[in-house]
Amino acid sequence: MPNARNIEILAFADAQVLDISGPLQVFSSANDFAAARSAPAPYRLTIVGMSSQIRTSSGLVLAAEPLPEHCRHLDTLVIPGGWGVNAACEDPELVEWVGQSSAQARRTVSVCSGAFLLATTGVLNGRRAVTHWQRCAEFSQRFPDVRLEPDPIFIRDGAFWTSAGVTAGIDLALALVEADLGREAALAVARQLVVFFKRPGGQSQFSATLVLQESATRFDRLHAWILENLRSDLSLIRLAEQANMSARSFCRHYLSETGLTPARGVEQIRFETARRMLEQGNSVGRVAAHCGFGSDETMRRCFLRYVGITPQAYRERF
Repeated sequence: MPNARNIEILAFADAQVLDISGPLQVFSSANDFAAARSAPAPYRLTIVGMSSQIRTSSGLVLAAEPLPEHCRHLDTLVIPGGWGVNAACEDPELVEWVGQSSAQARRTVSVCSGAFLLATTGVLNGRRAVTHWQRCAEFSQRFPDVRLEPDPIFIRDGAFWTSAGVTAGIDLALALVEADLGREAALAVARQLVVFFKRPGGQSQFSATLVLQESATRFDRLHAWILENLRSDLSLIRLAEQANMSARSFCRHYLSETGLTPARGVEQIRFETARRMLEQGNSVGRVAAHCGFGSDETMRRCFLRYVGITPQAYRERF
């Protein structure tokens, strides 16, 4: 593999295993894609750590190579997260190695709370970054010089790529494969891994549907029914009937449990469904009809309210 890009994935005690294995498998599958076309492997992959065996937070033990010397050709450095990152940030030797290796790498990547270790070295000061939504407040307090953005699933700022929680590392790795090898290779890897669609970095790490499910368990079946019936009559009366409640009682309980009016809840589900469909390449007119907006203009106003751009602009961007 003389011309392969050298990728080193750091492992440390109590790291999140999927932060390591997710990107690792994406790059490995890209090698498989190349092999199927009798092309040389584009990546040389190595898990590195301060000891030969690393126990992750799930209990799975990984074999690791020793931390390499700093004088080497390094294409990509990947820093995982997990609760073990707190101890990693307090290890001067490891922090120094990450900082020096990052300076040598063509690009440096953090997954999830791996941004904490990267930020500890100071290399993210003045840069845009993202981390897992649960730790955003803590991150901002500890690293005020980093321009944290809590919403995207991943961000690129120059040679530094940071991602949100856990599976967002797979989306980021797919973006790296696309940057290196092209869209065809990235989509082939996504299909091989049965990733339903390759999410763009600007997509929010928050899901309106998940938030509704989290805050309103008594209305889970109703939300599932709404998703299946977006083109149907979703008036207050119809929703109340589906929930087996009077309109007045339904409106009061729904607002109490979700913090939203029923109309706004329906709108959020329609918006999120429309956003996914646009990312998959569907036309604006088709999406507006499928999601029950009634007209392109109604969907346009909804997108301007939620993301500040038109559906067509969103489709072209993502």
